[in-house]
Amino acid sequence: MTTEQGQHVQLPPNWEWISIGETGEYINGFAFKPSHREPVGLPIVRIQNLTDETKPLHTTTLEVPADYKIDTGDMLVSWSATLDVFVWRRGPALVNQHIFKVLPDERVISKDLLFYWLKRAIQQLQESEHLHGSTMMHINRGPFMAHLVPLPPRAEQIRIAAKLEELISDLDAAAAELKVAQKKILQYRQSLLKAAADGSLTAEWRTQNTPAESGMQLRERILTKRRARWEAEQLTKFNKQGKVPPDDWQKKYPEPAQPDTTGLPELPKSWAWATVEQLGNVQLGRQRSPTKVGRANPTPYIRAANITEDGIDLSDVLEMEFSEAEKETFSLKVGDVLLTEASGSPEHVGRPAIWKQSEGLYCFQNTVVRFSPRGISSEYAFYSFLAMQKLGVFSKLSGGVGINHLSAGKFSKLPVPLPPASEQQALIDTIEDKFSMCDDQLAFNAHSLKQCAAQRQNILRAAFSGQLVQQDPTDEPASMLLERVRAEQTKRTKLPKARKAKQQKEIDAVVSKLITVLAEAGDWLPAQEAYRRCGISDGALTEHIEILYAELRDLDKAGRLEVESVTDAEGRKLYDRLKLVAG
Repeated sequence: MTTEQGQHVQLPPNWEWISIGETGEYINGFAFKPSHREPVGLPIVRIQNLTDETKPLHTTTLEVPADYKIDTGDMLVSWSATLDVFVWRRGPALVNQHIFKVLPDERVISKDLLFYWLKRAIQQLQESEHLHGSTMMHINRGPFMAHLVPLPPRAEQIRIAAKLEELISDLDAAAAELKVAQKKILQYRQSLLKAAADGSLTAEWRTQNTPAESGMQLRERILTKRRARWEAEQLTKFNKQGKVPPDDWQKKYPEPAQPDTTGLPELPKSWAWATVEQLGNVQLGRQRSPTKVGRANPTPYIRAANITEDGIDLSDVLEMEFSEAEKETFSLKVGDVLLTEASGSPEHVGRPAIWKQSEGLYCFQNTVVRFSPRGISSEYAFYSFLAMQKLGVFSKLSGGVGINHLSAGKFSKLPVPLPPASEQQALIDTIEDKFSMCDDQLAFNAHSLKQCAAQRQNILRAAFSGQLVQQDPTDEPASMLLERVRAEQTKRTKLPKARKAKQQKEIDAVVSKLITVLAEAGDWLPAQEAYRRCGISDGALTEHIEILYAELRDLDKAGRLEVESVTDAEGRKLYDRLKLVAG
């Protein structure tokens, strides 16, 4: 009887508890630096390369100890950010820090079973107090190595691993099919947007309907109203100022850009091209100012992070000071279409959403572009911009380093296909109906994937508790196996550690050089400076440094070296310093 996750658990007969540390060797990856990257060499495996094989692999020719080298079939554990177990399948490579290279002790546990055991153990650690970090989750090495896992008899391990492989493979196949289906649904949604933009989505509708007004006539009507609205606003300004309009005041009307149709596909005859600014007002939000955050009259404002694939997310809205004049300029109105102006990923630039909040005053920041439609519906504008985003129109305009931007000026001049008003509504109805069916299917797939994950945990739980396969009382108990392995380990630890002749020669040379450096200094010398003078830098091999430290301890015990810690005024250690004792 022992504890697992704080609960008493009874193991099956002939099983034993062991720590993860007893199941093999867990080697943390090498701390590669950006300066180590080169155009050629062995791949450096980072966590993102384990979770997504499409992510690029950095390469290096840096020579590192064999401990950090991996090949196809090696088991890896990522213990930071993404917590999981993987089997590497892509040939010779080097393992980066935050990843354990696992060398199973197959005298104790089969490699195949250990893979699944670690999956279950990580799940348990994620549910325990040993998980640290809010944005970068990680498991400390100590709790990980000390975590207890059940050890079945060796013969039963083989039976469990075979059963797990059978059941988990079926689940993996089902999950893979669901993910393929998800991808196809998303591709279908994208094809719908393309069909909406080129008119093929409503081709049948046009054979049965004749609009009273064409897209070109609609565009001209919108532009006529646009000019009339501008002239009315100008006359109001003149009246407020008590001025008589000059004779040529109407010539100052800012004509919107005409669409550049070069290279654009041919539209249906009843459609026309228009620019974004011909169909509405484009405005960039107000710049965020730290001096206006947390003032007496804070106003909530929308930023790019609030615009999601599912619409506007109001769960994390920030506030800052807006003057009354700024509120008038930047307050959001129902029906405004908001687009992300800035994003870390080009494909997310220009993500649109319709503002539907009618209660309360909200403004918007300059990471957001507002489009206020004139003569077209908010829904038609939304789907037009969604097509531009998903089909890569916006990403081509958003070139940047680090942060990608959708310039309000460039956005204003983009061409938009303009169908007749009645066809716009038919298009919206069609696409919303088909999107709704896609959403239902995606929700079903997501639910099915969750069921697969839950079933996987149930299978592992059953395997952990001895319920997956039958026990055989004739199997050698795990206690006898452990007793034999632990006896071998105890015997091995008593043997003197052998060092490779070449490695020892290198260490002896460094120690000799260190003694010379300290002798030349004639006084105390900071340890790091002494190592630097010996040619030991941050990029030195870890195993060489550890052996050197062992040599220094031997010198200290022999009375040939003095080591002293240097502390600050509060007693905190700053560094060690060394001094050679005259012999």
